[in-house]
Amino acid sequence: MRSGRIIDDSGLRSKTHMFKDRCEAGRLLASILRRRPHEDSLVLAIPSGGVPVGYCVAEQLKIPLDIVVVRKIPVPGNPEAGFGAVALDGTVALNERLVDELGLDQETISRLAASRLREIEERLEKFRGDRKPADLYQKDLILVDDGLASGYTMLVAVRSLKKHDPRSVTVAIPTAHSEALRLVASEADEVYCLNVRSGFLFAVADAYVDWYDLDDREVQEYLLKAWEEP
Repeated sequence: MRSGRIIDDSGLRSKTHMFKDRCEAGRLLASILRRRPHEDSLVLAIPSGGVPVGYCVAEQLKIPLDIVVVRKIPVPGNPEAGFGAVALDGTVALNERLVDELGLDQETISRLAASRLREIEERLEKFRGDRKPADLYQKDLILVDDGLASGYTMLVAVRSLKKHDPRSVTVAIPTAHSEALRLVASEADEVYCLNVRSGFLFAVADAYVDWYDLDDREVQEYLLKAWEEP
């Protein structure tokens, strides 16, 4: 499989705390995304942290914003850790090495993924309400999050979106682990990342000065603002 092109900022490699907040990161991302054409483009943000980044990218590039909800599949007994991710349509991306190490069988994987699907449906209803999803057919999709640690939630989003026959799927993130970048680039058409880091102790939060977990109300406010703007 041909890997997508990775475009990063060599001046920001291995740095930490270089973004004031998610919106500043989104505006900086937009500045490097301007080099590509944007006719029939759509920004798709992954809630929660990806929404302010995506909002600011879409605002700067003057293109529409929508969301794609995916969830990591938790390791049994350790809900903070994940061994893969699932999308609304049931598409999965698994860390096969970790699955083997944990000794997970298909029944367990399917059960845990199904519980995440219910969460995805609930979050979509909360964030989108009665609003119909955007038409993705033959669109240039720009998939945005606030960072990549393992890369599996972004990978499953790419796989799921490609089923809608878009013209292209571009991933744009402020910060990422180098291995996660390579994983996502193996299936995306292009990957834009401002800050690439490596090493065992990687945290998305370390790229930001002002970092916190967004609550659902803040996510809804960004989306309402984007959808109400002309």
